[in-house]
Amino acid sequence: MASSVLFIFAFVFGVIGGLELLDRTCFAVIAFSSKHPPFQTWAGAAAAFVGTTALSVGVGGALEDAFHRELEWVRVGGGVVLLAYAAYLLWVPEQDRQPPTGRSAFTAAFLLILLLELGDTTMIFTILFSVEFGNLVVVFLAAALALASVAAFASFLGSRLGARVEPRVLERVIVVILTVAGVLTILYAVEPALFGGILG
Repeated sequence: MASSVLFIFAFVFGVIGGLELLDRTCFAVIAFSSKHPPFQTWAGAAAAFVGTTALSVGVGGALEDAFHRELEWVRVGGGVVLLAYAAYLLWVPEQDRQPPTGRSAFTAAFLLILLLELGDTTMIFTILFSVEFGNLVVVFLAAALALASVAAFASFLGSRLGARVEPRVLERVIVVILTVAGVLTILYAVEPALFGGILG
């Protein structure tokens, strides 16, 4: 029994964590933490991940089938959020921005990641794992810990980049990454066949 629980935990942790490392939300956390306090960024992102993981575990596979098209439109919305953030960084001068600090950074990170994570690949995989393994507590703990760990890594990386890379160069790189991630997210939502159906 214990070995089965450990297997489920390790499997879910590895798959969800691996997917998240290459996911749009990871890049969003990196971008956000390069401009804002990393701890508040991580805390807000982790709280959002815990919330979406709890929702995923509670939903089950039936809801994904029933609302598959709606999830596609949620993905489109997430892509639009990424593009909007890239446009904000590109067109709003640095001096005109009001960077959040303290609790505001937590709230902004929470809302950003919550919007991006709803209907995301990791959320769908968590739903599927909940149905497949049946052990909702283990699936929840493994997925939430994996996502929070990736958020910690992304927040640290973003803060290091923000401190070491010339701000104008870093911002251009972030705009490019967010734009590419946003476009790919929308394309995947509208036409998943372009991606071979690997993550659908």
